Amino acid sequence: MVKTSKKSKQKAPTMRSAKEEKLFNNLLKITEQFMRGKSFMPLSLEVLMQRLALPPQHKEIFQEVLNKLQQQGLIESKEEKYEWKKSQADVVTGILKMHPRGFGFVQVTIPKNFEQDIFIPKHLTKNGVDGDVVEVILNQEVISDKGPEGKIVAILSRGRTHMAGIIRQLDKDRMFIAHVPLLGTQQRVVVHPTEEHQLQIGDRIVMEVIDWGSKETETICRFSHYLGHISDPSCDVYAAIEEFELRSDFQTAAIEEANNLGKSVSKKDIQNREDLRELISLTIDPDTAKDFDDALSLTRDAEGIYNLAVHIADVSHYVQPGTALDEEAKARCNSTYFPGYCVPMLPGALSENLCSLRPNVNRLAVSVLMRIDSSGNLLDYRFTRSVIKSAKRFTYKEAKKVLDGQKNSPYKPHLELMVELCRLLKQKRYERGSIEFSLPELVILVDEKGKPYSTEYITYDITHQMVEEFMLKANEIVAWDLSQKGKNLTYRIHDEPSEENLRDFSTLAAAFGFKLPDLPTPQDLQKLFEKAAETAYSNYLASSYIRRMRLAAYSAENIGHYGLSLTHYCHFTSPIRRYVDLVVHRILFGESDRFDDLQEIANYCSEQERISAKAENSVVILKKLRLLEERHQKAPEHEYQAIITRVKNFGIYFEIFDLLLEGFIHISDLGEDYFVYEEEKMLLRGAKHGARYSPGDNLVVMLEKIDFISQETKWYVLPSVSTPKKSIARKRSASKEYQKHLNKKCSTGKYNLKKKQAASMTKLGKKKRKR
Repeated sequence: MVKTSKKSKQKAPTMRSAKEEKLFNNLLKITEQFMRGKSFMPLSLEVLMQRLALPPQHKEIFQEVLNKLQQQGLIESKEEKYEWKKSQADVVTGILKMHPRGFGFVQVTIPKNFEQDIFIPKHLTKNGVDGDVVEVILNQEVISDKGPEGKIVAILSRGRTHMAGIIRQLDKDRMFIAHVPLLGTQQRVVVHPTEEHQLQIGDRIVMEVIDWGSKETETICRFSHYLGHISDPSCDVYAAIEEFELRSDFQTAAIEEANNLGKSVSKKDIQNREDLRELISLTIDPDTAKDFDDALSLTRDAEGIYNLAVHIADVSHYVQPGTALDEEAKARCNSTYFPGYCVPMLPGALSENLCSLRPNVNRLAVSVLMRIDSSGNLLDYRFTRSVIKSAKRFTYKEAKKVLDGQKNSPYKPHLELMVELCRLLKQKRYERGSIEFSLPELVILVDEKGKPYSTEYITYDITHQMVEEFMLKANEIVAWDLSQKGKNLTYRIHDEPSEENLRDFSTLAAAFGFKLPDLPTPQDLQKLFEKAAETAYSNYLASSYIRRMRLAAYSAENIGHYGLSLTHYCHFTSPIRRYVDLVVHRILFGESDRFDDLQEIANYCSEQERISAKAENSVVILKKLRLLEERHQKAPEHEYQAIITRVKNFGIYFEIFDLLLEGFIHISDLGEDYFVYEEEKMLLRGAKHGARYSPGDNLVVMLEKIDFISQETKWYVLPSVSTPKKSIARKRSASKEYQKHLNKKCSTGKYNLKKKQAASMTKLGKKKRKR
């Protein structure tokens, strides 16, 4: 008999439940952060537990945590005390990513000991900007499930040499002062003019940075080139491209490669492909779409089995690794969509023609062929490189009219069958805990000169839902299949929200009249959003929950997708506009899947996705302000219906219904009263007159002025609706237009889904296939 030492017994692997595994991982992170502190002294297990406020019942799993840290060589035990083994480095290096609200995150260059980015509070960013390489000192006293916190102590190198800005004033010393969105409204930026252009207030320019300055000192720049004037809407997109450093022009070599591929599919291209042209394939896309990534075929056999085919443009056939086209796509990572304009990932010869699954022409595709039973269960699947011929290009609106009987089409039975299968897949997704928000998208309509003239609500109806469900299924199957085969790939991951954010959302929901546990389950949240769907503020609750979730990202390491409640998920269905999808196509058919390369691609694509989203949002907000200004000129005393979304001790935030535009009113502009902030209830109460402002209250506001340079608005409340609310019913009296669009269900009439199925993890705007 061989005796086992006490030490080896401690290190023996233990089978843990999912809940215990989560606790173990959390304790591992917290303990490591605590012991890495420069003031940490060797402590016993019992004292460590006291310092970390751990209950006695966690002693056994905490011992496993310490064993794990010993195995990793990070700590050692001497005289029954644990001490940090490695030499301490007070400062870590990483790349700064700034948030529009002024705080930032640092992605550590060597992330071995930092699975999460380091949070940098607004006042500790040291005037850093996106892309800067910085040194950060950690705040060892802050232990949060959001991750480590620190402050920037040095900026080692700047991520850019030029910035876009707007001349905001000529000061008393005759110096030009610019507003630079990258630096925020508080930073003073001085611009040295040149003789080539006479600067004036409102000029949108690009500046070369001479001295970045600091929070306490001014930034000094030199005029580089002129973009246009803030009064000219035609340069809004161009200015955003410059501000966010997007690639707008293709290299000559890439354009030549695209043109040399021809304008049609050759007979040679079709050889050795499965011919699926006899299948009736349909595309369903937005009105303005030109890049049709996907087509759908669906039949049902005599046994009731659904045969679903998702055909995806075979971009990998045309864009080979190492070519100019590939390098250009890799640098862009994705297409960027502005109102009325697109910055594509691939040249138009490919994105709008040869790779676009246009009707009545041969197109090369990668097809996912699935068999699904009458309960929505996947029976089997296979992948094939194919040739297809789309029979019909539907817009979402047109497909909906066919389903509603407002338009005749020979393809109506095919659409009806898609609705049928969509119901089954949505039910399966609901059962596994996926939360869904049927949020409308407000589209800004612009003319050929970029001037906004109207808005349009795009309701997330059944046509959008069925396309999304089929794309989700294809993405899931590809990720699962490649994982089972031991292939590395770029997963689309989504970590679960922090407990702090869940508690925060529960508090917010309570302010709107809903009860949630402190740590709600997906099922609790499903019930909440079902109830909220009947109210005028469901849109805000949904977007508030989304903002509190962690961002979805790409990664070569799989942690699953919380929002979709899936263990395996990737992006595969949009290779025309997303580089990661193109990479997955290559892996599917045996191309290189080196982990190091994939992680680098995943990180870069995640970052570029974030930059594109910020660029798109900046232009959308500016277009909304232009539309608002035009209305204000025509009707200065127009009253706007709004709903209070947030209340702080310094004022209230609200959302204008018909523009989905956020506004703010400072507490000093709420009337002649002394307001007391009740933090627990998140409301302001007037001590003299009893006026009360809380989340969910309706508001009538009037616009005073718009500052296009800083993109800020000035509002005031009309005296009336700041009265206490007695019940949820009070909050349902929003404007008819808002109710009309926000309270629409997935669809109407015979295609109306069950209420509990009407859900979507889809983010605001561009909901189709963003997961």
